[in-house]
Amino acid sequence: MSERITSVGLISDTHGLLRDGALEALRGSELIIHAGDVGKPEILTALRQLAPVIAVKGNIDKGSWASELPATAIVEAGPATIYVLHAIEDLDLDPAAAGIQIVVSGHSHKPSRTERSGVLYINPGSAGPRRFQLPVTVARLDLAATPWSVTFVDGL
Repeated sequence: MSERITSVGLISDTHGLLRDGALEALRGSELIIHAGDVGKPEILTALRQLAPVIAVKGNIDKGSWASELPATAIVEAGPATIYVLHAIEDLDLDPAAAGIQIVVSGHSHKPSRTERSGVLYINPGSAGPRRFQLPVTVARLDLAATPWSVTFVDGL
């Protein structure tokens, strides 16, 4: 990608539903990362109207369109190397040892931001159909200043 990218939109678990509120929350992103369970290819087409999209395959992504999605992706964005996968349980490397600063995952539908061993772990939550009492969220990652900031947008 580009060293100039500082505004990254994070979305996951759309399960075939892309809400207008999610699109609006991601507007202005220089890059959008979808952490899997896209649901249908039209979701990615709509997101690409806003910014370049990096997407990985989730456990519900089936069919020929989904076969083109990788299980994981590595993205260079601004000062960060970002590792993307759907389920954090499938992480099979040591991000810090691999020179990765940020890990983005989905699957749990629970928005979270944690830091371990100098690596920032972000789950933007679920932007698709509401599940249980969990919020419907996306996240914005700002790489312009240190420390990097993560803002969760809910009420979509």
